[in-house]
Formats: sequence, C-alpha cells, structure tokens
Amino acid sequence: MVEILTSAQMRAVERAAIDSGTATGLELMECAGQKVIDETLRHWGIDQESPCSALILCGPGNNGGDGFVMARLLAERGWQVTACLYGDHDKLPPDARRNHDRWARSAAVHPLTRTIADALAPDTFIIDALFGTGLTRALDPKLAEILQELARKAARGRIAIDAPSGLCMDSGRALGYVLSADLTVTFHRAKIGHYLTDGPDACGALKVADIGLHSNFAPFAHTALLDRTAAQGAQKTVNGHKYTHGHALVLSGGPGKGGAGRLAARAALRIGAGVVTLGCPPAALQENACRLDAVMLHPLRDGDDLARALSDTRLNALCLGPGGGLGTREGGLLRAALHADRPTVLDADALTLLAQGAAGFDALGPDVVLTPHAGEFARLFPDLAARLQDAPTRGPAYSKRDATRDAAARAGCVVLLKGRDTTIAAPDGRCAINSACYDHAAPWLATAGAGDVLAGMIAGLLARGLPAFDAACAAAWLHAETARQFGPGLIAEDLPDTLPRTLRTLE
Repeated sequence: MVEILTSAQMRAVERAAIDSGTATGLELMECAGQKVIDETLRHWGIDQESPCSALILCGPGNNGGDGFVMARLLAERGWQVTACLYGDHDKLPPDARRNHDRWARSAAVHPLTRTIADALAPDTFIIDALFGTGLTRALDPKLAEILQELARKAARGRIAIDAPSGLCMDSGRALGYVLSADLTVTFHRAKIGHYLTDGPDACGALKVADIGLHSNFAPFAHTALLDRTAAQGAQKTVNGHKYTHGHALVLSGGPGKGGAGRLAARAALRIGAGVVTLGCPPAALQENACRLDAVMLHPLRDGDDLARALSDTRLNALCLGPGGGLGTREGGLLRAALHADRPTVLDADALTLLAQGAAGFDALGPDVVLTPHAGEFARLFPDLAARLQDAPTRGPAYSKRDATRDAAARAGCVVLLKGRDTTIAAPDGRCAINSACYDHAAPWLATAGAGDVLAGMIAGLLARGLPAFDAACAAAWLHAETARQFGPGLIAEDLPDTLPRTLRTLE
C-alpha cells in the first residue's frame, strides 16, 4: 500500500526537508519544473529536440514559481513560451519571486486577462501553475471566466502542476469551476483529491514525480492507497485442512431470490474459505441444491434456527444481506447473527434492516464490516451523506474519506463505502482508498451482483482469520483487479471464476 497525503501533510513534508537542510525551496522548485517537463514530453511522445509552444499560467504562490521554472527551461529548449501571472508580483513567496524575476530578465510576464485567451494558438500547451494543492476557495468569477474561455480553445493539451485549478485536493470536490487537465503531475505522493469524487475526471492522466523528499507518517495519520500488497493476506498457507481455512455461513433469501446469496457463497469459497455453507429457508433448498455443488446447504427458518446453527464454533464468519429480504424472519436473523459476536459482513438488505432499526449500532463491533453503496450509506448515516451532497465553496471540503471515517467511528465497525473510489475505514481511524480509475479503471464492475460478490469475498477472508479492516482492503483490491483481468463483457458470475487468475498473480 502507498501513502497518499492531505495538502497540509505535503506542506509539512516540504517544510521538514527545507528545515533539515536536505533541500532548499529553490532546489525543490527547479526539480519540480523539470519533472513536469519530462512527464509532458513522455505523455505526448515529443522528441527532446522538437520545440512547441506553451502558455503557462502562474499563480500567486509557490505553484506559480514552478510555472516560471518551466517557462525558463522550455524556452532554453527552443519552445515559444508565454508566461502569465495571476496576482501581484510583490506578494509572491520569496522562491517564486526569484524564479519570476529570473524569467522576467529575458522575457515578458503578462497579466492573465481575456486577451491572452483570445490570442491562444490552437496547437499550444496550456500549463496550469495557478494554485496547486493550496486552493481553499472557489476561483474568482473573472478568473473562472478566463479559464473557461481557454478551455474552449483547441489547445494541444492541458497540464496541471499538482492539481487542476478549482479542485480541492483534500476531497477531490470541485469548488465551483475547475480547469480540467489532460495530464496532472504531482510530487512525492499523490494527494487524496486525486482519487476521490471529481478528482480523476478533472486530472486526466496522473503522474507522481519523485523530487527527493521523504515522509514518515504513522499508519493512522495518512490514508493508504491500496495496491497488490493489500491482497497478500489472501494467499493460502501450505499446511492445514479445510476447517483451518475457516467456515463461512452466507444467509440467503427465499425461492427465486437466492441468486445474490449464491454469488456471495461462491466468492467466499473461491477466495479461500475452507468450507462455505448457504443458509436459506427450507422452501429454497431444492432450488439452491440444483445450482450449487461445493457449497453446502443448511435450512434456516428464523433467528432461533441460526442461533442453534452457530453453536458449531467452526462457523466463524457470516455474510448477511445479499438477496436476503426485509421481513420479520430477516430481522431475527440479523439480531441472532450480531448476538453471536462472529466476524460478519452486512450488505444490501441487511443494511436496510439496520437503517430501519432492526438492530442498533451498539450491536456492532470492530469485527463487523458494513458495505454500503451511496444510497445505503445515506439511509444509515443521513447527516454525513447530506454533508457530502452540499456543494462546497471552501476547502478543505468534506470528503468521502471523511464521511467513511466518521461513519466507522459512529458505528464502531469497519465501513466500506463502495464506488469507483471505494473508501474503507476502521473505527480506530485507519483509512484506505481503492481507486478503480486512471490505469486501474474497471468500468465493467458497474453490473448487477458485483457487490454481492464483494461481500462474499470479504466474508471468505474473515473466515480465514484476516482482521476486518485487512479483509475489506484485500477484497476491495482483488474485486477491482479481477474485473480488470476479465475486461469487457463482465457479469457478476464471472468474478468468482476469474478470481483464481488474479490470485495467481500474487504468487
């Protein structure tokens, strides 16, 4: 897993490097400008010796200083460069002012006006060095109007340094108008806003450039971006028997409503649970027996039946909700499951029952995982969802990460809030993001039943003994990666059968 940072954390990293004497602000600025040039040439396949034209929009902070570095270095390569300053030269920070003055000794610095937009040549690169990660409010309306006019021009490409102007980098939410980019280059670590909400669409392609900084945040202090290392716990040990790998019980609905439960059960088995049982009403036994072989069946009429079944301590993980139903029987099953105090996944209908008061948050615990989509989250945590819906005008804006952490703290359990930017939080404050965007996009996951498979995968990992937060993280990464392995045409049934291919890549 890779740490991703807030804007304040990134400033702290830079300040620590400067205060320790390992780098000066000018050195960091010079390196940053060169890295953006390198990534631009690589992204567009431009030969090192081929001059182009660039319009560089420099802002009133150190991001603007990066822009002036780029102006000088590109001009030295023979590029036709126009550099504009938004703001007052006298108010620039010292390092940015040094680079402004260095450029101004040999070329003009233009004010950023509508005239600049009107004169833009169609094959010009627009380089956004206006605000970077430091933006905390919506763009001035006059500036937004100029940027909108620039965006309408047929520029060769738009490059953002650190962040597209108008985007809150602590939330990924637009603070009004955003000048979207084709390429965003950030430094040291990606920021939270690059991966959440509007961030991926606004950033275009994202590249993270190393400029020689180091950070040492405690795990609880930063947010983890999931990668393949999150799934290492899904590998099975070479010794033991089926029960040492756990026995997961997936609860299913009545006749004609068992498909979601069967998907979850197959996923739990595929991810390595030694034994999986599907618990269903007696009337649904025949239907499920016709569709399942390796998954065992157990009739469960009500919560009392479930309580008796759970006297078998080998049943060490539960999954409730996929196709489960919303009746009295299902409410009793939910209460019996939570009373048993086993690692448990609550998905779909179980979340609705929870929101309706069939059980309270006080019945949950750190071994429980809630897996809501946005609508289910709004039913469970309406005030937090409302804050996410309010249009922000200032930053740091309330983020999906914030909402998931607040929900986990309130419910006292792990919360996995699904989406392209799945966020996972534990009640102790740990947080991770699984991003199915940029090079890891998996649009084929937008298909019925995919969430049921994810719930089953988490349950299977819980049965194998993974802690709830680790199980949720591993399953989220494997779920999206498996969809990418399969590709177009994916339906939910394909996910459990493709999962072994993904697991083999971990070996």
